[in-house]
Amino acid sequence: MPGNSILLGPRSQLPAAASKQDFRRRKRGLQSLLGQPDLLGFTWPPLAVIQVHLLPSFSSSPGLCLSVTMLLLAPRLLPLLPLLLVIGTGGSVPSPQTLPQGCYRAEEAGEQTFRCSRAGLSAVPNGIPNDTRKLYLDANQLASVPDGAFQHLPALEELDLSHNALVHLSGAAFQGLEATLRHLDLSANQLASVPVAAFVGLQIQVNLSANPWRCDCALQEVLRHVRLAPGSGTGIVCGPEARPDLVGHEFLLLIREEELCGTGRGGTRRSTDVALFVTMGGWLTLVVAYLIRYVWQNRDETRRVVKRAPPVRPVRSEDSSTLSTML
Repeated sequence: MPGNSILLGPRSQLPAAASKQDFRRRKRGLQSLLGQPDLLGFTWPPLAVIQVHLLPSFSSSPGLCLSVTMLLLAPRLLPLLPLLLVIGTGGSVPSPQTLPQGCYRAEEAGEQTFRCSRAGLSAVPNGIPNDTRKLYLDANQLASVPDGAFQHLPALEELDLSHNALVHLSGAAFQGLEATLRHLDLSANQLASVPVAAFVGLQIQVNLSANPWRCDCALQEVLRHVRLAPGSGTGIVCGPEARPDLVGHEFLLLIREEELCGTGRGGTRRSTDVALFVTMGGWLTLVVAYLIRYVWQNRDETRRVVKRAPPVRPVRSEDSSTLSTML
């Protein structure tokens, strides 16, 4: 602006026609310019305007005058510095949250979905949006799920961890999802056993098929806390870590015949059978004892009756002859 250059330059550069009144008028114009809001709506304090009154004292030093001018204008340029840097580098404003590689957001059936299928993940990724309702981490290389891995997802309803390499599941893996999680897919992993604590408090439908299950009491307890996904029960088969006589058998068929949460190899059912046999043996013993006592009592009674009977007199030969003659 011509007015600014004349005012900020050395006093010796002023035209001869410039009077003191003209100098004051140009100074007031600069003051009104510095007092206006900038592009972002900021109005800078009047300190920058007050400094204008000091400019005439630097009329003998043009370099010093230029430095003061830059100091006066610098506060007005600071809010625009990020935009200037972006324009200068030819880039774009970075996203506030970078998505993991191979993952993307989508809206499926009106619900926020986050898919990381076949993304080569070896751990649960960071940067999952908090409003995610459906999370797909299937077909990766996840080997474990640590404590509270999904507790920052308060709206999560469906979680797919199928076709991974899960061998361990923490007891607090699904902590924080008790009120929202409804569907969980753990199929086609390497799970031999899972802690019951991981499912306590959850009201979920779970798919546990295609895992090498140990078929132990822990798995039986898990099934008491969850509902199996339709058609997935036949896929819960005992793996190589199970008892030799259970390997290859369907778990649901086994627990219909045998209770696995008892003591000993056969579990509670075998203990129940033993108790039944003992009870039956006790009753049989009582019956036999009663019969023996009954027999002995009858024997003693028979002896007493025999003793009380009158003796039989022998028939004499004379009586016999008299009787025969009379006949």
